[in-house]
Amino acid sequence: MDARLNMFASPFAAKFLKHINSAGKVVTDSGLPATTQELVKIRASQINGCGFCLDMHTKEAAAAGETGLRLNLIAAWREATVFTDAERAALELAEQGTRIADAAGGVSDEAWANAAKHYDEDQLAALVGLIAVINAYNRMNVMVQQPAGDYQPGMFG
Repeated sequence: MDARLNMFASPFAAKFLKHINSAGKVVTDSGLPATTQELVKIRASQINGCGFCLDMHTKEAAAAGETGLRLNLIAAWREATVFTDAERAALELAEQGTRIADAAGGVSDEAWANAAKHYDEDQLAALVGLIAVINAYNRMNVMVQQPAGDYQPGMFG
């Protein structure tokens, strides 16, 4: 399977992705826990059906020490006992932030207040930025049908 558009060979795409990657790096370097970042990226990618990002972020999480049990339960986080309250709050915010078009009113006050109990203002800003950035990546990869399965941890940096 080949992508509809080679985003890695296009000079325009390279310029565009440079800026999204820079935004992503700001989030990566924030005070938001790395584990939480990967959980959020995986959950948004599951919702959006982005195989490329799921391939990347599940492998990166596993390489960083995330357990198979937790990775396998991300889609069912509400019923799983393996996530902290803070991770649950981040996953809820990620779901509601990803499904804005499906949800009347967007992110609920309850979900926001719950996240605010666990994360400070900078971490909340990082969480909002992370959800926005992963959704942008997901949408690009789904539109161009970027193939999944060949990602190797650390491949892009």
